[in-house]
Amino acid sequence: MKIRYLHTMVRVLDLEASMAFYRLLGLVETRRVDSEQGRFTLVFMAPPGQEDCPVELTWNWDGDPGLPSDSRHFGHLAYAVEDIYAMCAHLQANGVTINRPPRDGRMAFVRSPDNVSVELLQMGAALPPADPWANMPNTGHW
Repeated sequence: MKIRYLHTMVRVLDLEASMAFYRLLGLVETRRVDSEQGRFTLVFMAPPGQEDCPVELTWNWDGDPGLPSDSRHFGHLAYAVEDIYAMCAHLQANGVTINRPPRDGRMAFVRSPDNVSVELLQMGAALPPADPWANMPNTGHW
């Protein structure tokens, strides 16, 4: 029996803020579905050239009172990045909190505007420890 990965879905409260966050990670919109009858919008975002590995942002037009304040029950999204230090500096410069800094040159965690945990992993071997990340403490939950 064959199986194929399709996407990971996360519910979002502010579609534009969430899309802006995923754009900071380098994802682009690959598809959009607006449902008048269901009163929702689905936006699929993926790394360029990897359109078969999207995250689906689901935005309910009338709000989403059932959305938990802490999305840790979800787990996390994970993306490999070319330079974890450069990515974390880019995110931080754009107002994103680095919840688990890449002290080891290999792994970091951040949160989306909807509190979705996103793991960033260095492609290939870990980078040598470097400031300001080497001694930076964790912030909040990741």
